[in-house]
Amino acid sequence: MMDNRVVNPSALAGIRVLDISRILGGPFCGQVLGDHGADVLKIEPPQGDDTRTWGPPFQDGVASYYMGLNRNKRVQRLDFASEAGRAQLLALMGQADVLVENFKTGTMEKWGIGYEQMAARFPRLIWCRVSGFGSDGPLGAQPGYDAAIQAMSGLMSINGQADGEPLRVGLPVVDMVTGLNAVIGVLLALQARERTGQGQLVEAALYDSGLSLLHPHAANWFMSGKTPQRTGNAHPNIYPYDTVNTANGPIFLAVGNDRQFATLCTVLGHPEWAEQAEFATNGARSTHRVQLKALLSEALANADAQQMAQTLMDHGVPAAPVQDVPQALSHPHTAHRAMVVSMGSYRGLGAPVKLSKTPASYRYAPLHPGEQFLEAGADDMGPESSA
Repeated sequence: MMDNRVVNPSALAGIRVLDISRILGGPFCGQVLGDHGADVLKIEPPQGDDTRTWGPPFQDGVASYYMGLNRNKRVQRLDFASEAGRAQLLALMGQADVLVENFKTGTMEKWGIGYEQMAARFPRLIWCRVSGFGSDGPLGAQPGYDAAIQAMSGLMSINGQADGEPLRVGLPVVDMVTGLNAVIGVLLALQARERTGQGQLVEAALYDSGLSLLHPHAANWFMSGKTPQRTGNAHPNIYPYDTVNTANGPIFLAVGNDRQFATLCTVLGHPEWAEQAEFATNGARSTHRVQLKALLSEALANADAQQMAQTLMDHGVPAAPVQDVPQALSHPHTAHRAMVVSMGSYRGLGAPVKLSKTPASYRYAPLHPGEQFLEAGADDMGPESSA
């Protein structure tokens, strides 16, 4: 049974979510909803979510990949191919406000429990479907995976060095953005239900999400008709918005306007650069970026990346040293922003959205089926069941 108790003051307290999704986009959506107070019950197939095995590294037999996507969820295993499993799922649907699923289109319909088959039975249920390409159209119902969508949506074509091959972004950006779009869709549907009393289908497709990330490249192409090209770390429209090498590593300069550029030039001891016609405006700097980067590289060749970045930031110029993952997660500001969560042996990324009156909460780490959990101030709920 789903837990109806409100145990924290977070924004979605009292909202019951049935997360029957797996892999990344759907589970990420469920975790965000859970972080903000929803009671999330995750249903896994008898063999478990595939990402439990996506390692190393592993902890207690569970891969880190799974651990990063499934906190604040209770866990149960059901076999939807069985009549008993479907009966239990229907009972849970009757208690839920939101259902999140990412089955291949037609799978749940084959079992007799698809959205169209269930909409009249559960009129208040918000059904969130995460899919590769949507349910119809030329590619409708086709399977979709993050890297394949990165390739097909044009993202790979504009990622990488100018003289190199197209590159996949080094994280599952399409999956994660699709998960966030699913969260947005669920929240919109909950707001609409407040007015109408009716649930609806929310669809978040990887393909749509991949295309939605193409700014400013799509806008550039719509206006100019020129195919966007790879520019490495440099921005296609702004300069200097690029990495420049220092004595001990690269620094990223994110100069967005003429005032910031003039300040940069002053800090580097070359205020005259800001007065030169080829550098006086962003358009001119973008046109003469090769010449400008050579000057910046010479000026920064003996600088310390960390110290220079801090100096520039102190003067109002956005800049940053290029840090690795351990450096980023160990930074004092990361701790200040509560972006690393610790619960016993579990560590994960914190919620990036901060609400002053209804903050996110972290109530329990990712669980094994049958594992007990305790919440602050709550009684032992006992082990979850399997079927």
